[in-house]
Amino acid sequence: MKAVLISMPDVTPIMIHERAIHMPNHGIACVAGNVDEGHDVFIIDLNRKRSSIKKYLTKHLGKIRPDIVGLSSMTWQFETCMKIIRLVKSLLPDVKIVIGGYHATLMYESIAESPDAGDIDFIVRGEGEEPFRRLMNALAGNDTFEDIPSLSYKKDGEFVHNDRGPNLNLAKLKMPVRDKRRLTWGYHSMFSRVELMETSRGCTRDCNFCSINHMYGRSYRTYSIERILADLDYLYIKKKAQWVFIVDDNMVLNPKWVIQVCEAIADRKYKGLNLVVQADCVSMAKNPEMVRKMAEAGFKSVFMGIENGSEKNLATMNKGNIVDEAKRAIENCHNNGIMVIAGLIFGLPEDSEQEIIENYEFYKFLEADTSYLQMLTPYPRTRIREELLKRNLVTNKNDFQWYNGLWANVRTKYLTSEQLQYFFWLHRQKVMGWWEPSTFAMERGGAWVRVWKYAIRPFMKFFYERKTRRLGWEGRYKDEMLRLRLMNVFPDLEEYSRKSSSVRWEWD
Repeated sequence: MKAVLISMPDVTPIMIHERAIHMPNHGIACVAGNVDEGHDVFIIDLNRKRSSIKKYLTKHLGKIRPDIVGLSSMTWQFETCMKIIRLVKSLLPDVKIVIGGYHATLMYESIAESPDAGDIDFIVRGEGEEPFRRLMNALAGNDTFEDIPSLSYKKDGEFVHNDRGPNLNLAKLKMPVRDKRRLTWGYHSMFSRVELMETSRGCTRDCNFCSINHMYGRSYRTYSIERILADLDYLYIKKKAQWVFIVDDNMVLNPKWVIQVCEAIADRKYKGLNLVVQADCVSMAKNPEMVRKMAEAGFKSVFMGIENGSEKNLATMNKGNIVDEAKRAIENCHNNGIMVIAGLIFGLPEDSEQEIIENYEFYKFLEADTSYLQMLTPYPRTRIREELLKRNLVTNKNDFQWYNGLWANVRTKYLTSEQLQYFFWLHRQKVMGWWEPSTFAMERGGAWVRVWKYAIRPFMKFFYERKTRRLGWEGRYKDEMLRLRLMNVFPDLEEYSRKSSSVRWEWD
């Protein structure tokens, strides 16, 4: 059997321009790596082919002639996913289509009952390595659909949903595919080669805006240290990666284990290898020795979901009052030479314009090195979505293409969606302004930070100040929102849309 696994082309420039970073999809690489011998599997990351999707897929699918095509998408990518499925079906009418990833896991029942179901043959829910491995074998006649946990398949034209299987034993998983079977290439962060890996899966925190528990349950599992080192060796030696993003949901939940991992990595003495990870600020605040060991191992940057400076808003998100821990976590990182990306969320029910301003000011108070700023998004199956629906605060319930963190799909007690969208943008410009590298960032960030501060930023400031004088704040806002609206529009896929592309944020 031959399979092609495809990730979506949709991107978000929440932290940096969408062209500055192109990373491979780790999920489909793991699924591909665990297919049994005797089958051929290939990977296509469409974020590397955004301007030529139809041409690229036509060429490679025609050459490979796969028996099955698998597609993974987030909720906000699913409309594009269906367009690609229809394109694939037009090229290969007899090919089997399987979908997986977060949206398929969260919404499999709704998908199975929707008009889209006619174009889909299988749905893989949760961790995909084992059900997809067995699905390939079943299509070859060596297994049966009925016996594969976490698989949805069709019987007499209707979907049957097998029971969800247990979480996988990570010790039994093979390495992800990163060789020539990965047909796309050129992954980078700024001007450096980048690769992805994982050291653990799951998170035991209970944030009500997050859907990770639907993927893994409220669990936390770790890979062996031997596996982690073998993976890093491959990325460093074979792939010559300069940056490795560790995709764990929350790596630092077991500080003793993290210290052991970091000591083992430090003993390898990788030169020029930079590690990035996401972590909760409570663990980073309470375990300074762990942070020190992370720095010794080569961790150069940490993303922390701090979310908000308001005690009331933190309680709404079930985060607890973590302001003091956030400040201490950032100090621990800076004391050990680690840059911090602070994640903040806007658009909570109690937010007025003043609360938005105060949350931006809170970011400046934290003295983090850069930010990851998002709108509160009512993702399917999250507890906060149900709470917001009960309060009639969700203004866009079903058009999921706007659920990428950039857009206001909710209102607050004091602001309409349109006002929330505008103030979120406006006060980012007025309160935060253009990124000002801290002394720490100037010392640790490399040459690109100085290029930004002394060359790119002055030019950009001049250009946009001139634009603001010409158009005013509202005119500039409309112009920039138009660019964002069109960012994930792919003209060569529009003929495969079942509905006219909806357009939000229209103005008089």
